[in-house]
Amino acid sequence: MDMPRNAFKRALAARTSQVGLFLGTAEPYIAELLAATGFDWLLIDGEHGPNDLRTILAQLQVLAAYPVQAVVRTRDHDPAAIKQLLDAGARTLMVPMVETGAQAQALVRAMRYPPHGIRGVGTAMARAAHWNGVADYFVHADGEQCLVVQIESRAALDGLDDILAVDGVDAVFVGPSDLAASLGHLGNPGHPDVKAAVGDAIRRIAAAGKAAGVFSADPALAAGYREIGASFILVGVDTLLLRNAAVALAARFKQDVASAGAAY
Repeated sequence: MDMPRNAFKRALAARTSQVGLFLGTAEPYIAELLAATGFDWLLIDGEHGPNDLRTILAQLQVLAAYPVQAVVRTRDHDPAAIKQLLDAGARTLMVPMVETGAQAQALVRAMRYPPHGIRGVGTAMARAAHWNGVADYFVHADGEQCLVVQIESRAALDGLDDILAVDGVDAVFVGPSDLAASLGHLGNPGHPDVKAAVGDAIRRIAAAGKAAGVFSADPALAAGYREIGASFILVGVDTLLLRNAAVALAARFKQDVASAGAAY
């Protein structure tokens, strides 16, 4: 069989607008439910969500049947864990807490085979290679991997130019919540200083020719980020969608029951 192409990597390169959603439940059933709801990409969260390799694999398997693009956020920078995720079939990784060009370069090497990297060879056990079923897998594999590095600290802002200079970094995603904490505004990503820092980072990323991404659940703010160069945006979290809908439903019916009782 032919090597599957990474449509998300190509969308980032073309700066095509991509709207995404966090998957934090670690449930393949919910991932499949959300796969056909209109989002361009879904982020399987291995950093804060209760995911492990097997739950990530299961979600990759169900999402493969749908046109939505799957992105996996890693727990950390561990090359061994990155190797397992790539072998499991993750083609796009978002890596948190990248602060220097050296860290970005190490991540590029972790995602590439020798001589350009350190990814170990185990394609007979790799879903990514369809267990040696993909013709010329080694010829195409490196070119289909997509690396998104996440900047979310004052140190990352200071090191952004070095990060942007690294060949093999496809995109840079700005994390407002951790950035707010680093800038002294824990729990307040809407603080003017934080929004200014996010906006400046997006402009710098776009000016460097990289795809810029950001998280924003505020449609007006997200539109503003798009205008200054953000092309891929996370706009919500599955756990919060469920909780908020459940809270609203319970409150509405409790109010309706109380009102009906008063009428009688």
